[in-house]
Amino acid sequence: MATLVLGAVGTAIGGAVGGTVLGLSGAAIGGIVGSTVGSVIDSWLVSQLAPTQRIEGARLDSLRITSSTEGAVIPRLYGRMRIGGNIIWATDFREEVQTSTQGGGKGGGPKVKTTEYLYYASFAVALCEGPITGIGRIWADGKLMDLADVTWRWYPGDEAQDADPFIANTMGAVPTPAYRGTAYVVFEELALKRYGNRLPQLSFAVFRPLADPDTAEGCVEAVTLIPASGEFTYSTQPIRKGGDGETVAENLNALTDTTDIVVALDRLQAMVPAVKSVSLVVAWFGNDLRAGECQVRPGVEVPAKETTPVAWSVNGLARAGAHLVSRDDQDRPVYGGTPADFAVVEAIREMKARGLRVMFYPFILMDVPPDNGLPNPYSDNAAEIGQPTFPWRGRITCSPAAGHVGSVDKTAAAGAQVAVIFGSAAISDFAVAGDTVSWTGSSGDWGLRRMVLHYAHLCTVAGGVDAFLIGSEMRGLTTIRDGVASFPAVDAYRQLAADVRSIVGADSQVSYEADWSEYFGHQSDHGSGDVFFHLDPLWADPNVDFVGIDN
Repeated sequence: MATLVLGAVGTAIGGAVGGTVLGLSGAAIGGIVGSTVGSVIDSWLVSQLAPTQRIEGARLDSLRITSSTEGAVIPRLYGRMRIGGNIIWATDFREEVQTSTQGGGKGGGPKVKTTEYLYYASFAVALCEGPITGIGRIWADGKLMDLADVTWRWYPGDEAQDADPFIANTMGAVPTPAYRGTAYVVFEELALKRYGNRLPQLSFAVFRPLADPDTAEGCVEAVTLIPASGEFTYSTQPIRKGGDGETVAENLNALTDTTDIVVALDRLQAMVPAVKSVSLVVAWFGNDLRAGECQVRPGVEVPAKETTPVAWSVNGLARAGAHLVSRDDQDRPVYGGTPADFAVVEAIREMKARGLRVMFYPFILMDVPPDNGLPNPYSDNAAEIGQPTFPWRGRITCSPAAGHVGSVDKTAAAGAQVAVIFGSAAISDFAVAGDTVSWTGSSGDWGLRRMVLHYAHLCTVAGGVDAFLIGSEMRGLTTIRDGVASFPAVDAYRQLAADVRSIVGADSQVSYEADWSEYFGHQSDHGSGDVFFHLDPLWADPNVDFVGIDN
């Protein structure tokens, strides 16, 4: 109506004024203006007078329980198994009403009022006969359950467990059963929207190992923790990568709310309850099989990466100054980077807090890519170009190697090459500030001593370790001779053991882990018939506490 009235009024006024603009008469212009204003008024009137459209979501009148069977058999399991459960307790659902209104604004139009009903339930699920040692993943309706915002607890089912406080508080003065002897899980206020406003079908990965001394679970007392590489693999705090936009979790791969190392240790202790000791392996990267040319450096996977809340750093070295590990034919890093120092400290403290003994194991990964163009020491006069791809660290040796034409073995030149790979790092070349250990020595010194002494300081910062290795499986290095019966690398390891001892103290055991083919002696295979128990001076050294064999 306003459109018609104001259109007519505008035409009359425009006709009285007269004249033309861009070929339009005053009457036509007045009619257009009046109709436009009238249309706006009409839309507003309609939106105010028209009834509001209402949309209501589905509403429940009862709580549908997926499985709650009277007299159900309580299962007994061994090892690790995925099982369902039986609901043994549940509250009435809690309803939450959310209302929103759209439309009816300045532009007019009808209003739409939407009411949504959200439901939450608290319940307990019995799993099996206890005691169990842990629960791994949980599935809801066959899909992995995101537990990031879920409040839940599990009870092992021993004979001493107490009643759940939430159940006790909900039931009030009524005596609350503790369900002793039965392992069970309690969920508080689980949102049911994603499950169609019903309790989902749940299944659980449950650990109940046989800890008898004649079983594997009962016999295993020590394990090795790898992969040794991965920039944030050992961090107990979530690390995310990305800039100002969307970030991605670096170390939340097993569960969405728990870091990978915490999950790994939880499951280790759940599956192997007799475990007492963990060997923590941390790697730097060697780049050449020639002892006189090899540098041993911390490495990174990519040259640039923004992470929060902590950035990568090792030995005071930032990402830009680290060794960039080689790429494969699909441009992926062939190794993970060296674990960040803060992550190593966190890992040591986490394991010690769990009552585990920790042996620290500094490791060398050889990053010698295909088509490397490096002289091969295992050739006459080291004339062959191209070293083996990603070789074993035990292949590091003098160049040319023993048994090949032009070998420097049993000469002073071999001793000089050994001195290069060990470097000249001293205890005083490190600065400790809080949980950080930085390098103050020569920037070009990338020898074994720098790596090992750095980690001796870092382990001390972390609160100490029970054992510390100064090296492992360096067979090609320890058998180098600078005379008929003189082994310079063995002497260098003895000095390194003494320096490590002065850092870690008397409470930490110190040793070298020999390869199985190295620990019993050096038997020359080059026709001389020489046999030397070359590691005996190391095993007998007062700073070495045990004979280590990497078998």
